[in-house]
Amino acid sequence: MILEKSARQETGPRVAAPAARDASAAAHEALLALGRALIGTGYRWVCPTPETQALVNARPGNERAHDLRGVFGWSRPFAASDAAALPPPLLALIRQAGALERLAGNGALCRSRVRFSSFSDTLLAHSAWPTTQVGAVFFGPDTYRFAALIERVLAEHGRRSHTPRTAPCKVVDLGCGSGAGGILAARLIGHELPTRVLFTDINPEALRLAAVNAQLAGLEHYECRRSDVLAAVDEPVDLVLANPPYLLDAKERAYRHGGGQLGTGLALRIVDESLQRLAPGGRLILYTAAPVVAGIDLLWQALAPRLTKAAASRGAVYDYAEIDPDVFGAELAQPGYGDVERLAVAGLSVQVR
Repeated sequence: MILEKSARQETGPRVAAPAARDASAAAHEALLALGRALIGTGYRWVCPTPETQALVNARPGNERAHDLRGVFGWSRPFAASDAAALPPPLLALIRQAGALERLAGNGALCRSRVRFSSFSDTLLAHSAWPTTQVGAVFFGPDTYRFAALIERVLAEHGRRSHTPRTAPCKVVDLGCGSGAGGILAARLIGHELPTRVLFTDINPEALRLAAVNAQLAGLEHYECRRSDVLAAVDEPVDLVLANPPYLLDAKERAYRHGGGQLGTGLALRIVDESLQRLAPGGRLILYTAAPVVAGIDLLWQALAPRLTKAAASRGAVYDYAEIDPDVFGAELAQPGYGDVERLAVAGLSVQVR
């Protein structure tokens, strides 16, 4: 079922009590209204790496928020009575959204539980910094690089395609997080043909924020569905987008831990399941990390036989390339990375016949 300007979240047979549903709907509407109000103010903020955010926030004078960017971008504490940092109408909305946190040890100071980052001429809500909680919804430079990959691949596909389509394009934003990938694809493809986006994630908070962000971006046909990779997606799809976690994380936080060999496990599972689920002419766009050991790209080493098999069985054509040769260098000091020379990020595009 595709919903118009709404979202269904599959969480199992339990049905929430009416009061709980009403409270959840009210919080959703308040967060959506908050995002729209920020857009109306001309608010813009580009999300940096966590390390950059920590360094900038540690500078003298940045101890507290003094404006909207300080509150909703830099995640700095502020006094609820400080109208310069947060005007009363927006304070009321953040309270209604359940996104206002009072700081322990200093009841006079608060903090926003969400950030809003600029993305494709809209704003996307995601978790406040630092993203240390298990259910954090991540957004940052990787998201912007993922977006650039989607734009490039879809532009190239458009130039090469000579077959007009009239049926809706079914897009799955797999492990959607903030929903950035699906939102961008809908905007790019939707100019040419009807597009339906399915946002999937195992994290309920990601599905909640993806629904808000889809509405902020003006998407009309979308659904949010809880799914472990493509386990809850039965229908064939035309486009799978994935920017999965790719690190080894001792706490196995959903937005960081990739599992398998040096964090590549989830990416490989996404490739395997997508190749089984893509409709004829369908495409997978994957952005992930490639650990390099003794000069060997271990991700490509595992992908190559899979793609060779897909070329023989489904006529798959593919492109794989490094996007950035060295990211998250500090992770190499963590357990498990003792033999890794560098972590590159790579993009994979696969189209089947």
